[in-house]
Amino acid sequence: MSELLETGFQETNMETCSLPDDSEKKIESTHLMPSVINKELMESEDFIRDRDLCTKYFENWCEGQQVMFVEHLLSRMCHYQHGQINTFLKPMLQRDFISALPAKGLDHIAENILAYLDAKSLCAAELVCKEWYRVISEGNLWKKLIERRVRTDSLWKGLSERRAWDQYLFKQRHGESSKDHKFYRGLYPQIIHDIDRIENNWRTGRHQLQRIHCLSETSKGVYCLQYDDNKIISGLRDNTIKIWNRSTLECIQVLTGHTGSVLCLQYDENIIISGSSDSTVRVWDVHSGEMMNTLIHHCEAVLHLRFCDGIMVTCSKDRSIAVWDMQSPTEINLRRVLVGHRAAVNVVDFDEKYIVSASGDRTIKVWNTSTCEFVRTLNGHKRGIACLQYRERLVVSGSSDNTIRLWDIECGACLRVLEGHEELVRCIRFDSKRIVSGAYDGKIKVWDLQAALDPRAPAATLCLRTLVEHSGRVFRLQFDEFQIVSSSHDDTILIWDFLNVAPSEGQRSPSRSYTYVTK
Repeated sequence: MSELLETGFQETNMETCSLPDDSEKKIESTHLMPSVINKELMESEDFIRDRDLCTKYFENWCEGQQVMFVEHLLSRMCHYQHGQINTFLKPMLQRDFISALPAKGLDHIAENILAYLDAKSLCAAELVCKEWYRVISEGNLWKKLIERRVRTDSLWKGLSERRAWDQYLFKQRHGESSKDHKFYRGLYPQIIHDIDRIENNWRTGRHQLQRIHCLSETSKGVYCLQYDDNKIISGLRDNTIKIWNRSTLECIQVLTGHTGSVLCLQYDENIIISGSSDSTVRVWDVHSGEMMNTLIHHCEAVLHLRFCDGIMVTCSKDRSIAVWDMQSPTEINLRRVLVGHRAAVNVVDFDEKYIVSASGDRTIKVWNTSTCEFVRTLNGHKRGIACLQYRERLVVSGSSDNTIRLWDIECGACLRVLEGHEELVRCIRFDSKRIVSGAYDGKIKVWDLQAALDPRAPAATLCLRTLVEHSGRVFRLQFDEFQIVSSSHDDTILIWDFLNVAPSEGQRSPSRSYTYVTK
């Protein structure tokens, strides 16, 4: 057998691979390429007889022997022959596993694989062939893509609730008719268009404004607020806490008990906790409005407070910070008093790792949440600090030096200084995209957070928009992906809605391109 194979392939090897001169080799090789080889030679009886004999021996070998033999043949062939073999093998090695899986009764595996695709890739997959389109259609993969975005992105989740298409996602209520593949395939670009329009509204400052006049009978001013989809709870200079209906903007409840201005508050699903210039912290039932507890510790005004996961932190004009353990609304015990600031402590924030405080003494101090031990001081502001927010490694602070500073809490470095406000920066909030600040100049500014964290970004590009509607100092604000809610010394609460804005004539929102097929 080996002699036969040597005889059959020796001539080719000698003619194509053993020429000393490259040009001669090229000429000879060209003569032997299949496209120009003599047909008679390929169909000669000798060649066919030898080929069939080789094939017979080949089929009697085991797989390992067959592979070894083919490797031996390939090692004796020239480069251009390898290229032709590769061209021959390529389609044999390709497998349309998406089409093959359903044929084996494994539709669910094909669906699970394609479910990892993003929108652009899913559009392309629909165009591969009818079988891929069928897998995507019957697997309702556009619906699954939307559901995945809703689970992982707060913007998508909020939009699904506000636009009411969340009712068509996940497990639908009993008796509701389910939507087909084409519905979700058409819904996706509508959602993208909605999101692009919201982002454009933030950048251009286009909004719908709603105004609540608090009509305080004595002293005017709304010092603090918090909101959700159903209500706004505000703390006023007239010593009251007022709760407003989000739909009607009417005052539905007034909580009385403080003997001084309500300077700070926070609520959850069960309680409201408020701090006042009367030096007390009071706990209220969020549903009934009943006062449940009064904490007397600070000897001057309680300027700010935060509570979460059984811990509350309060700070005061008396320069101290108090850390409390909350067993229940009626059982709140003082754990530790933190002392270190040399002026009123205006604001605190914390998580499971750090407590962060800011003071009129121009410093931000960092404390360990578990041990309450001092960690470090952040220095940089030229005047007292009025507000801050802390999340993960980032601290953003506002000061009476009219600037906003971004800090890395782990190393204490100042990452960026934002300038633009003309008076004291009184309130500040940030999320993953933007910073929103309010100041005594009556203005609210929206800043690009990601650009602010990029040291290469020019300072002039960081402020996206300045909003001017308040006629007095801005005391507090909160925002989400769709709106800002702010309060002021002018005794109003303003709702800046960036979602429900009628498009102006000729305006086109920036859009993304997707290709859809009709089947």
